[in-house]
Amino acid sequence: MPRNLTFSALTLRVKPSGESNREAWFLTAEEGLVKATVFGGAKSRLRSQVALFHEGKLMIYHDPVKDSRKVSDFDVQSWRPGIRELWERTTAAGALAETVLFSQGGGGNWPEALKLAGDTLDTLNTAAAGACSQIFIYFLWHWAQILGVKPDLSTCTSCQKEVKKEGFLWYFNRKEALFCENCVETPDSLPCISPEGRLWLMEIESIHPDALKNTEKWPTDAISTRQAKALSQAILAGVIGRRLPTWELV
Repeated sequence: MPRNLTFSALTLRVKPSGESNREAWFLTAEEGLVKATVFGGAKSRLRSQVALFHEGKLMIYHDPVKDSRKVSDFDVQSWRPGIRELWERTTAAGALAETVLFSQGGGGNWPEALKLAGDTLDTLNTAAAGACSQIFIYFLWHWAQILGVKPDLSTCTSCQKEVKKEGFLWYFNRKEALFCENCVETPDSLPCISPEGRLWLMEIESIHPDALKNTEKWPTDAISTRQAKALSQAILAGVIGRRLPTWELV
């Protein structure tokens, strides 16, 4: 294995390690999740470069004897300073990063995972506070597609019948399935998606996240937003094994 490695990378988490070093986790197009040490104190150039949500070309030195990795350089191409300017942007971006980390970087579809995460963060970087929740739901729904668990919103899993335009669906996480009103047995205890929520989720499947900054063009009411968020989170919680606390902040 070569000692000097280069990645297209996005910084997802940075934590102190010892007195002056840091441990950083990256999503890369080449290897998925990568962890490496950032050496240097507060005035280190690398320390300012390897920061949350920065994206670019990452250079890592791999020591095969110790099986350790350290960041040797990071050519940042996307800084995204706007994410830190609004609480809503920061919480949505943080929840995005945790989702990527706890779902193992999107399985093996790393280039697509990196593109989705990067496009969503670019959108959050300049988004209005009121649009951040919808942008995060967009990410969750498309992340479910990358993981291969996004359900078909037009058909009942049980009876295989097409759902009527005015029909509701309920998600049963134990079976990872959506049931129509004729097939569901305990609707009060399951996440529900309304016709309006279904239509909104189906419409955003084919757009770029940046379009959601125009809330007038892609409107959704408060109830539909909550239902879309609850459904997306229930689906991903089944993959991850639990609900992430950061989701509740968005």
